[in-house]
Amino acid sequence: MRKKTLPLALAATAVAATAVALTGIPEESVATTPDTAAATPQTVKWGPCPGKADSPRKPTTPRLECSTLEVPLDYRDPDGRQIEIAISRLASKEPSKRRGVLLTNPGGPGGTGLTYPAVLAGSGLPQKVLDSYDVIGFDPRGVGRSAPVTCDLTPEQQARGNFAPYAHTAADVAREAPNARTVAEQCATSRTAGMLPHTTTANTARDMDRIRTALGEPKLSYLGASYGTSLGAVYATLFPKRSDRVVLDSNMGAGGYDATAMRLFARGMEDRFPDFAAFAAARPEYGLGTTPRQVTAKFFDLAERLDANPVHGIDGTAFRGMTFGLLYGDATMPSLAENWQALDKGRPLPSDPPEYTENQLAARFYVICGDSRWPETVREYQRNVAVDRIKYPMLGASTAGIGPCAFWPDERVEKPVRIDDRGPSNVLMVQNERDPGTPLAGARELRRALGQRATMVTADQGGHGVYPFGANTCANDAVTAFLTTGQRPSQDLACAAEPSK
Repeated sequence: MRKKTLPLALAATAVAATAVALTGIPEESVATTPDTAAATPQTVKWGPCPGKADSPRKPTTPRLECSTLEVPLDYRDPDGRQIEIAISRLASKEPSKRRGVLLTNPGGPGGTGLTYPAVLAGSGLPQKVLDSYDVIGFDPRGVGRSAPVTCDLTPEQQARGNFAPYAHTAADVAREAPNARTVAEQCATSRTAGMLPHTTTANTARDMDRIRTALGEPKLSYLGASYGTSLGAVYATLFPKRSDRVVLDSNMGAGGYDATAMRLFARGMEDRFPDFAAFAAARPEYGLGTTPRQVTAKFFDLAERLDANPVHGIDGTAFRGMTFGLLYGDATMPSLAENWQALDKGRPLPSDPPEYTENQLAARFYVICGDSRWPETVREYQRNVAVDRIKYPMLGASTAGIGPCAFWPDERVEKPVRIDDRGPSNVLMVQNERDPGTPLAGARELRRALGQRATMVTADQGGHGVYPFGANTCANDAVTAFLTTGQRPSQDLACAAEPSK
């Protein structure tokens, strides 16, 4: 039986479910060279959005409109090969109140964003925000309906997810290296390998500016979550004069989704897990322990047992991944407790955990491996695993492990974007204190990098994603006020915990 694993990473759907040294192309030179500012405006013709594969004529949502536009594959050659980007619009119904456009991204990389405006509207995005903007969604390059990429991943490779198997020894790391190399080679020889050097966060940010141009807008407001915070920070760095009100929700570090961020997931799990331990301990009917200490001990007991003897396809790595993923929201804690209960008794899970599609996982590899350099020797990953297995025992020996990025092609067309404080003071960061996917430590690093450009609001709550899904009124109100009035807190704001609703 094929092992069942929960995708171990920053999934766009996780946010919704809880419902340059720059690059060599700074904004000043873009304005006089054939890059985004010099783009010929395209006419956007809005129409019905494509439906699901089994119902192609049925719109995804009645109010959501869709279109496409062409962008350069390689912005160094703007008149060369073009690729098609799918975009969507949830138009304001109040023209007199409309400020402009609010481009959105739900995270990933690898996650589709075409229906995200409708997800936001259905999940409580305040009416005053919907009145103030045309809310714009898009599938980033390489994803979904925007020139999708592939690594020709087998079902078994997809089931392995984004993190390496939990490594108990140095030999486990060495054993995984050939699998990681194989995936990298498949990506580099796939039919979409020509997109490898160009499927980057910086180029997606340039695509965003092409969207702005095509819509005829002088500036772009932005709401991005999870990996979308890295994308938003890069856009605000490349195009500071074209960014209007920028909201970054659940923030990655200043380096984006790099090797450091991957290892930081293990800290996020350690930050968040006490919330679940308290939840389960208060509900003895689950049989997981009556104190947080006992629930924590149950985690390590189950992980060890499943490493030795998987239950219905769930091994220790899958168990750790399932736990990590279901810590993304308070609403999924009952499901997590039920899954633990089933595994503890040797029963199958109540429902199969989700898995990545091939395109989601391939697009993720294209971006994270192409954005930055990763350690390239097995020995370095062995050292990192040895450190993190002790420092963050719940997940560290997985997130520090070796993956395809270790064997990625050397070609890089530009340096990573370096986030800095040059530009207008127009960024509002919002962050849960106990976020498993984007820990507070990373958010603080990005806050320091942005300097005077940003103000950060932290909420004393756990989970991944604050706005508009979170329950903290203080944090949500701060974001709504900024998007609708431009007013931010005068200094960084800490929002106290609020009673559960």
